[in-house]
Amino acid sequence: MDGNPPVNRRQYLTALGAGGVTALAGCSGGDGGDGAETITIGSDIPYRPFEYRNEAGDLIGFDVEIAEAVFAGELGLDYEFQETGFDGIIAALNNANFRVIMSAMTINDERAERVDFSDPYFTAYQTVLVLDDGEITELDDLRGETVAVQRGTTGEAAAEGLQSDFDGDLEIDSFDQVTGAFDALLNNQVSAVVNDNTVSAEFAGNNDDVVFLEGDGVAADRDDAPPYLTLTIEDYGIAFRQDDDDFREEVNEALAAIRDDGTYDKIYNEYFEG
Repeated sequence: MDGNPPVNRRQYLTALGAGGVTALAGCSGGDGGDGAETITIGSDIPYRPFEYRNEAGDLIGFDVEIAEAVFAGELGLDYEFQETGFDGIIAALNNANFRVIMSAMTINDERAERVDFSDPYFTAYQTVLVLDDGEITELDDLRGETVAVQRGTTGEAAAEGLQSDFDGDLEIDSFDQVTGAFDALLNNQVSAVVNDNTVSAEFAGNNDDVVFLEGDGVAADRDDAPPYLTLTIEDYGIAFRQDDDDFREEVNEALAAIRDDGTYDKIYNEYFEG
């Protein structure tokens, strides 16, 4: 790793809940008036440090603990995570396969045409991860090369933007899960991975062979910008079906509550530095 973990990405909530679990007991009201119900959360797993399984097989992560604080802690509801591929996760939500999406999902206009989002709860950046001993030392070195991304993500969209900037002189290899993109980089099958900074930082922290590509980026003028190249600035939100306004407002109030009581900061500090 380059020795510079992501810093100060916290933007909207200044606020621990109990440790991450798959589901916890609560009371009633999970479906806006249909009585007791478990809130099912669609999520792409693994996506460390947001949602992943530890050695014991327990589901943990930043999103998991925020869900515990919001749904169980503030709203008194049962909840459970349902593993779902990211590429089809919005369609699955709108098909009522689960109640909400909580999967480090960036709020953007394209997605907002299909779902409604909660207030933002995290800020992230699209970044470029490369081999420490490789030949890619600046962004322009990627011309004519291949980058790996996770399919259906804003990392894929950022790579497509870079491809356009290079007049098409960039190949993009899309994987169902980000772990496949990381493996491709380690195996020299691609020259870089374009992905969310915090997830890439988690991977880089456990793999000395990879580093963030450095250079000025879109976040260079921000006081809280990470110390490496940034391609985008993005906000994460919880996604709801567009007919679920009352529940979305309840969740927004719960997010505000964990901001105010210090819960968010305690969870954040457990998973991120800075």
